[in-house]
Amino acid sequence: MRPTSDSPTGLNTPTLVVDLDVLDRNISAMAKHADSTGVRLRPHAKTHKCIEIARLQIAAGARGLTVATVSEAEVFAAEGFDDIFIAYPLWVDQDKARRLLTLLENVQLTIGVESPEGAHAVAAQLGPPAERVQVLVEVDSGHHRTGVLPDNAGALADMAGQAGLNVQGVFTFPGHSYSPGSPRDVAEQESAALSAAADSLRGVGIEPNVVSGGSTPSIKFSGGSPLNEIRPGVYVFGDAQQLELGTCGTDEIALTALATVVSRAHGNVVLDSGSKVLGADRADWASGYGLLLDHPGARITALSEHHATVKWDDSPGADTRPAIGDRVRVVPNHVCNTVNLADELVVVRGREIVDRWSVAARGANT
Repeated sequence: MRPTSDSPTGLNTPTLVVDLDVLDRNISAMAKHADSTGVRLRPHAKTHKCIEIARLQIAAGARGLTVATVSEAEVFAAEGFDDIFIAYPLWVDQDKARRLLTLLENVQLTIGVESPEGAHAVAAQLGPPAERVQVLVEVDSGHHRTGVLPDNAGALADMAGQAGLNVQGVFTFPGHSYSPGSPRDVAEQESAALSAAADSLRGVGIEPNVVSGGSTPSIKFSGGSPLNEIRPGVYVFGDAQQLELGTCGTDEIALTALATVVSRAHGNVVLDSGSKVLGADRADWASGYGLLLDHPGARITALSEHHATVKWDDSPGADTRPAIGDRVRVVPNHVCNTVNLADELVVVRGREIVDRWSVAARGANT
């Protein structure tokens, strides 16, 4: 099989490849942005699920990690990470309470609440140790998924405090920034929502020490907002969504799926990287199920479990399609899902393989 000029040799396909030079630049750039704007960086580890990448982020200046689940927190805590925010409206039952109490033995733990029922469950299940957990009230800043209205944050915070919880501030996820032309407006909505929520907490006598938010698309527009903590995730790798949103350029794509052309039937190019490798996410506005890093005009137009069908953008009378057996670098639409489907990441500098990193928190969904 003939590799692309920039891909490593000696790898089976499909496989996920991380360009270490690009990864390092991405991590450094976000750390510098946080430092220059005076905010804490708490990157979301659900994107990479990888111990080695988390260590690089902390070494570059991140103050702690964000995760989505208790089991993700457990994976990173077992490797010595001791400041973790589970940014999810947990429902704490007896089993989760036992696991959270174990985490508290070695971790400064922060969790989110967004309902009276959720807050009461945390307090009831954890008992007196609940005071050692930092709690943030989740605010809806326009994404309309979870979170209270900004003006109602104080009432929930007051109730949580009376139940025995240690309320430290507010957080939001401006997920609606993942839409063309929206990041600037969404950053403004986030700023207004968090300002109102912070004032709502002050109105009940609780100082919001933590005002947390930010998404990879919206962060560059968040200057002057009340944020003092940001939680981007995708920035470490980039993906096809970020390329199409204009959040990153091709020189900031750190992860690709190395794939082999297995067919040129019916005028298409078919790769061996289907939905079980790339994931099947496709936003309504996306131009395909993924892009090819070295062929900007090509789009993945269909996915099966083990096939990716690529529409090739040829000039009239020309056939620039790669041959059967050639290899290409695929940029997945949503890199978080892609990584969660893999056991390991192959780490390269140029065409040299320098390491292999386990996707340690793969499948850590509970």
